[in-house]
Amino acid sequence: MAKLVPLPGLCGPEELSGDRQFAISLSRGLQLLRAFGPDDAALSNRDLCERTGLPKATVSRLSYTLTMLGYLSRCADHRYALGAAVLSIGYPMLAGMNIRQIARPWLERLARDTGCTVNLGMRDRLEVVYVDSCRGDRANAWQPDIGTVMPLLTTSIGRAVLAGSDAREREAVLNRLRVRDPARFRAEVAGWERERDAFARVGYCASLGEWRPDVHAVAVPLRQSVQQASMAINCTRSVSTGQDVRVAPGVVAALTETARRIEQECADGAGQATGTNRRKRA
Repeated sequence: MAKLVPLPGLCGPEELSGDRQFAISLSRGLQLLRAFGPDDAALSNRDLCERTGLPKATVSRLSYTLTMLGYLSRCADHRYALGAAVLSIGYPMLAGMNIRQIARPWLERLARDTGCTVNLGMRDRLEVVYVDSCRGDRANAWQPDIGTVMPLLTTSIGRAVLAGSDAREREAVLNRLRVRDPARFRAEVAGWERERDAFARVGYCASLGEWRPDVHAVAVPLRQSVQQASMAINCTRSVSTGQDVRVAPGVVAALTETARRIEQECADGAGQATGTNRRKRA
């Protein structure tokens, strides 16, 4: 079995159960909230038990507590939906991400110039979550939004996030994917390795229908100092356009240039902030 490197944001409750600083109850409550997906209007306690592997009594106690705090709301059929308090946690994080403010006009321009849907994503544990999205490909039936979760190994943006990560982080993530679902990892790792090698040659990662058969995409990592998390930008296009997004006129060049512009603005902003701090200390 692969050795799991203990990195913040990757550890599971099982690995930290012996850590006296680790709050198991808090971890389980968050595990319950993470059980909800974008297509889940509501879940029963039984659904939550199946998705989390937690005992029925534990789930019942946690769902009651989270409801009383506003993080869950109880429906008429005794199932649970996410409550408004969840947004009160997520919004400050999004609002405080300077890179979103920097990137937004560039993402809009990229979507307009290429006719692609453009997304900005960051790694969240063993997946990628979109933190911004600009819809440019109206022919695409799949229209993502902020909070959309994507797999790492079969999407262009997931591959680009891995390609842009440092070697230690990348190895830790791959090891955990291998341990979490060995069969799935064996089925998907060849595509990642192919795109990893291609990235070294051409500077971008692609996914041509591997995640969704009706969607092709290319992506590049973002290397910047304002936000240290592993991030990437993609351009997605419906296959109904009949043109490989990799060779569509200007798409890859515009995507690469957009990433460069965002990185430069982030670097300039970090430099200005450092200079301001120095003047204040003086």
